[in-house]
Amino acid sequence: MSALYILIPVAIALVGFAIWLFFWAVDSGQYDDLDGPAHSILFDDEDPLHKAGVEQAEEPSKQDKPDA
Repeated sequence: MSALYILIPVAIALVGFAIWLFFWAVDSGQYDDLDGPAHSILFDDEDPLHKAGVEQAEEPSKQDKPDA
């Protein structure tokens, strides 16, 4: 029974912290654009910063070339 005197306030504090964390996330803009990041992965080819490995991927490797 004495454990309840500790566990109930700890549980209330955890719920209070979870509610505060949720409202902090909403206020800081964490949930503003849920679809943007999911769709942005489809359009990475237009970003010049992501073209570093495209040239290497398009040219055939040495293993693909038949020896003459």
